[in-house]
Amino acid sequence: MAGAVGQGGDSGIDAAAASVALEVVDAWWRAANYLSVGQIYLMDDPLLDEPLTPEHIKPRLLGHWGTSPGLSLVYAHLNRAIVERGTPTLYVCGPGHGGPAMVANTWLDGTYSELFPTVTADREGMRRLFRQFSFPGGIPSHAAPETPGSINEGGELGYSLMHAYGAALDNPGLVVACVIGDGEAETGPLAASWRAHAFLNPVTDGAVLPILHLNGYKIANPTLLARIPESELVEFLRGNGYEPLLVTGGFDDEDHLAVHARMADAIDVAYERLADIRADAAAGAFHRRPPRWPAIVLRTPKGWTGPGVVDGVQVEGTFHAHQVPLAGVRENTEHLAMLEAWLRSYRPEELFDADGRPVPELDALRPRGDLRMSATPVANGGIVRPLVLPDSAPFAVEVDPGARGASGEATSVFARWLAELMRDNPDDMRLFGPDEVLSNRLGAVFDVTDRAWAAEVRPLDEHLARSGSVIEALSEHLMQGLLEGYLLTGRHGLITSYEAFVHIVDSMFNQHAKWLESANDVAWRGDVASLNYLLSSHVWRQDHNGFSHQDPGFLNVVVNKQAAVVRVYLPPDANTLLAVARHVFDTQNRVNVVVAGKQPHPQWLTAEEAEAHVTAGLGVWAWAGSEPGFDAVDPAASVPDVVLACAGDVPTLETIAAAQLLRDRLPGLAVRVVNVVDLMRLQDPSHHPHGLPDREFDAIFTRASPVIFAFHGYPSLIHQLAYRRTNHKNLHVRGFIERGTTTTPFDMVHLNDLDRYRLALDAVRRVPGLAGEPGIAEIADEWHAARAVARDHAYEHGEDPEWITGWEFSAG
Repeated sequence: MAGAVGQGGDSGIDAAAASVALEVVDAWWRAANYLSVGQIYLMDDPLLDEPLTPEHIKPRLLGHWGTSPGLSLVYAHLNRAIVERGTPTLYVCGPGHGGPAMVANTWLDGTYSELFPTVTADREGMRRLFRQFSFPGGIPSHAAPETPGSINEGGELGYSLMHAYGAALDNPGLVVACVIGDGEAETGPLAASWRAHAFLNPVTDGAVLPILHLNGYKIANPTLLARIPESELVEFLRGNGYEPLLVTGGFDDEDHLAVHARMADAIDVAYERLADIRADAAAGAFHRRPPRWPAIVLRTPKGWTGPGVVDGVQVEGTFHAHQVPLAGVRENTEHLAMLEAWLRSYRPEELFDADGRPVPELDALRPRGDLRMSATPVANGGIVRPLVLPDSAPFAVEVDPGARGASGEATSVFARWLAELMRDNPDDMRLFGPDEVLSNRLGAVFDVTDRAWAAEVRPLDEHLARSGSVIEALSEHLMQGLLEGYLLTGRHGLITSYEAFVHIVDSMFNQHAKWLESANDVAWRGDVASLNYLLSSHVWRQDHNGFSHQDPGFLNVVVNKQAAVVRVYLPPDANTLLAVARHVFDTQNRVNVVVAGKQPHPQWLTAEEAEAHVTAGLGVWAWAGSEPGFDAVDPAASVPDVVLACAGDVPTLETIAAAQLLRDRLPGLAVRVVNVVDLMRLQDPSHHPHGLPDREFDAIFTRASPVIFAFHGYPSLIHQLAYRRTNHKNLHVRGFIERGTTTTPFDMVHLNDLDRYRLALDAVRRVPGLAGEPGIAEIADEWHAARAVARDHAYEHGEDPEWITGWEFSAG
């Protein structure tokens, strides 16, 4: 059959080989269905050598049958296309409960036994395959990191199509076949994904083939797209830029070969259209008009080929087939007999030999080597190339250690380095953002690349091009999903977002972190580049947008994941951000969250100091404090009266200003200033690999001095991280306490008791005996009055007073 997409290389298949007979496709499909049912029910007698008994059945029946036959039908037909065409293809499984089918097909491929040698391709291996599924010490019921060829976990409903498009980016010649369950098609993230082809270049990227699988039902309800007229469904897909190919089968006892014939025709037409789109684009058509991409709508009964009626209730073709169609099989002899008849209906004696091996006839439908969808390096092979990381020194801000605090924009400085990173890595580094790249001061990247844009371009548009390494759409879900698909197929990237709105992808972060946690235990999975977030327009400088834009709680979500996976960085200035960035882009298998401001802000550290500070994760800034005899080599050699700690750019500014207030008015007070850039350094080392050992932690934060901690986020998070530490009882944290509005920058910190005066007052109150000393009450009154005057000025004039906006650091 003519037509191929891209250059698949040597397929290992004789180019003159005949087409695969549909009878072989049907046999593969029946074998996969048999294996899927066996995984749900059986723990012994995998080939039905004897009549089934209750002892052969698992005590707990877990798993999902309803979508499995449709997934295996697609798998078999994609295998046929790969064998006949040699086209590299990645299978993205969207239906959340298709685990049995995906595992079954990877075992038939031979990949499963190669990667899990104890699950051999024979009788004993089949028994192990069945027993391990949804069984203690076994494998999950969803497609998961343990499933060869998978980049989409079964619990990630709604993310499949965006993962598919992310996988296709910068993968020319690859077809990403994405099966979309009609249940997940109801989710918001999936709805945002239909037009993601607007970012594909058919010449430099791969292609996505959406396959909408309509089996009519979710867990207990009909699905929306299955209940609209077919004409409306066609209009819906056409409106989203697709040319739908319709395949319906499995109803009214129709001959299965007739369904296979229709599915084969649809797959052939789709692959040939994809080949034509690529050829036309290479000839220049893509620059004149965007293509209309093929999509397949596959309509089959839920639980197809399973039990029709159970206990007088229709099962096949209804939601009752979703999970386990026959329950209580151990106790119900009638159900046990139905299960045996169901299994034997696939005629396993035709599919497996006496030793349990797939019969040789199935070899014709098995692609060779890396062309197997379960063995593709795109999904399993790790990072394609390490990033070329530019030196950060040429982009650093010049800071005079004798006159710290000159103004600069951290993200603007970082953007120049990021532009160089993208210039040096044009084929495997992308920037994603929900229409916030310019807003977050990252516009320098447009000096080296454009936004990828395959839709209409108008004369007044800026930085839109058919090829570009920046992707923007006003959907955090879509942006993160594209990035995840890009990372999981071997490339590198960054997502930038307003801090408050990154909460939109809390669940996506959770699922990706869980994927990384599980994948770390799968030896054959290659490393993937870390998922890097840059959160700007943060809580303390959303004074113009107001309360809806003020939320630092994503950090709380992040730190609850496994310590091996998550990192949180709060660089206080531009040079520290550069050092953090160079570090996080050189990590693998993590989620790195970096929070940095975009507004003009004091710059504290030289480039060399910033590098050392990021390496240490936290440290004493002796130049900001007033601690006689402080020894950087041995911080425990002196004990300050109070420790002012900080994490985050605005809290750092207020802390340094508070230390200056104390130095000016109470020169005899020994004040130590500690800045934390790596938040996980606060955690106990037994709980996080970045945790600072207790001895070093106590040397910096002391064992008994009061600690006033100014934190970027919610105060409880610092207590959560540091509660095991020796001096936790003396730790007092200031942070965001849900007091926000449209106001001035200083009034924001004032509202939340994070301002310099409040921090200085806390120090006075908590240093033992200090509050009662002569003159202290007058100083406290002065600071309280300054807070009130600053607020009154802001509310009258609309801006902070000059002694706040014009404040400069002085070493004293």
